[in-house]
Amino acid sequence: MIETKENYTFEELEEIIAELRSDHGCPWDRAQTHESMKKCLQDECDEVLEAIDHQDMDNLCEELGDVLLQVMLHSQIAKEEGDFTIQDVISMLCRKMIRRHPHVFGGEEYKTAEESKARWDEIKKMEKEAREKGIRL
Repeated sequence: MIETKENYTFEELEEIIAELRSDHGCPWDRAQTHESMKKCLQDECDEVLEAIDHQDMDNLCEELGDVLLQVMLHSQIAKEEGDFTIQDVISMLCRKMIRRHPHVFGGEEYKTAEESKARWDEIKKMEKEAREKGIRL
């Protein structure tokens, strides 16, 4: 049984989300699909932007948690369907960040944010072309 406490680990978050979607979990959470949650994700992203606009850091923290909830629920649904796991999401993100920051993780050097952004866009375009050819990065 998961208890209320001050701080939790990422692994505990995974357990909580899995419990919500389990047979004895929450009927609403169990009923959700990627499609049914699209509006929720959009709403939560809008609330993050609103918190930023108002420079409300307490609300921003809460709303970022709500976006993370969306990521976790989508990942749990995908895991149940055999598509991917949250670990796959994390690994893909890490590979992408390393790939898109060759000035940090490779031998390239940039002096300005503009140079970094231009290289990011170039790498992103190359990734899109690779995906269109069926190449998984």
